[in-house]
Amino acid sequence: MKTYNYSDLSKTDIQKLVQRNVDPADEIRAVVEDVIRNVRSNGDEALLEYAARFDKVVLKSLFIEKDEMVQLASTITAEQKQALQTAYDNIYKFHQSQLKTEDKVETMPGVTCWREVRAIEKVGLYIPGGTAVLPSTFLMLGIPARIAGCREIVVCSPPQKDGKVNGYLAYVAQLLGIERIYLTGGAQAIAAMAYGTESIPKVDKIFGPGNQYVTKAKTVIQSTTNTAIDMPAGPSEVLVLADESAVPAYVAADLLAQAEHGVDSQSVLITTSKDIAEKTMIELQKQIRELPRQAIAQKAIDNSYIVLVNDLNEAMDFSNQYAPEHLILATASWQQLTAGIINAGSVFLGNLTPESAGDYASGTNHTLPTSGYARAYSGVSVDSFVKKITFQHITPEGIRNIGPAVETLAELEGLRAHRNAVTVRMSEL
Repeated sequence: MKTYNYSDLSKTDIQKLVQRNVDPADEIRAVVEDVIRNVRSNGDEALLEYAARFDKVVLKSLFIEKDEMVQLASTITAEQKQALQTAYDNIYKFHQSQLKTEDKVETMPGVTCWREVRAIEKVGLYIPGGTAVLPSTFLMLGIPARIAGCREIVVCSPPQKDGKVNGYLAYVAQLLGIERIYLTGGAQAIAAMAYGTESIPKVDKIFGPGNQYVTKAKTVIQSTTNTAIDMPAGPSEVLVLADESAVPAYVAADLLAQAEHGVDSQSVLITTSKDIAEKTMIELQKQIRELPRQAIAQKAIDNSYIVLVNDLNEAMDFSNQYAPEHLILATASWQQLTAGIINAGSVFLGNLTPESAGDYASGTNHTLPTSGYARAYSGVSVDSFVKKITFQHITPEGIRNIGPAVETLAELEGLRAHRNAVTVRMSEL
């Protein structure tokens, strides 16, 4: 990890540092658009072709159903089932609290306005595969979809070498009441859910993280179809903000927890202490040797960096410019910093709050904006799966009260029919 001194960095230097997962030559976009065109034109045939090419498996069917998932789920241990159940319970409890009925508001006598929640009817959940299969992501997306009341939940995940999904995904499907999983991944899965194929239904909104190709496919789909997306959620990242009260072993473990996601993940350390930085690097090299995914983590670490700052205010300033997916405040003084957080996906406070707790079982959602999109996006929640429709009702008293203002505003905008819609009602009174 290269080390920078914040005081030596120009604004241009900082902008270059905080930029990640860019596609300046549109190489990724070109590949993704070709995949989307193929899936749109050839449907299931294209998906079977991509399974053979990318997943190295010849599929007899593009989905597995309930009976087979019951069998697959039976292969995991009781301890693993209990861990998934604990995660399910905590995530459900946190997200259940987000579904609320809003009050009606009388904006003036006789004029009442309110909003009501309606679930998005058809949603698509993308569960990444690749170098790691993530039942936790299935929980993070499936639980709020169920709480919201979505009528149809389409789930896509890349097939394993045996042409199935693993027992963990199958067990989560049972917890969620999902009776079919479609065996497709990558940009082609996003295209299939956006346009529909012979097997896979078209959905209204697509959810889920993925690599740069999946993220690019989601952004292309959002701009070219009537299918919405949750957010651009791409390769994972963490920014650890540490002072002299941080524990180097913990900081190193947190940096590596993100690095092992994939070679395009990024782990950034911002610290007021050169000593903490040096001790963290020693710990990191010690811990990385013990990881089964050492090669992946090492490549990600090579693409990561450390920034030395003079104080926590400088650290927070850099963090807000980076806008991290995950922000860890590895300091005993975290309570003094939270008000200064402007841009972050999810925040982990203090030395005993590892990011991996949020990844799995604390209750918060781990599908979060990456690559700086935390400046404008929130993480997935129940709100992501619903629409909020406004209603209004006007009584005779209300039309008398509001009518003159509407007539005047319509007239000044030159919209006579708008004015008349009020005038004809008032004349009848």
